[in-house]
Amino acid sequence: MPCYAVGHITVTNMDGYKQYAAQVPATIAKHGGRYLVRGGHTTVIEGEIAHDRHVVVEWPDRATAEGWYNSPEYQEILKIRLANSHGVMTLMDGYEG
Repeated sequence: MPCYAVGHITVTNMDGYKQYAAQVPATIAKHGGRYLVRGGHTTVIEGEIAHDRHVVVEWPDRATAEGWYNSPEYQEILKIRLANSHGVMTLMDGYEG
């Protein structure tokens, strides 16, 4: 079953965050993920949202998503994101009807 990494981020230092943004795509590709959403224009049509940047990455399954997140190469660049933004990252299983 596919798994999705969904992030909602507020960037606090764009110059620092750009270093993270430049490095993360290679780790996602290496681990078999693909971006479905990466930033882009957002329109809130209902309720309120606490962050201004949104990312959705599709993974073949939860084990692959967790492998990427816990990989040494991602954990190293994650430090850059955490130093230059705040937000929430979740993993959620896809729907197979």
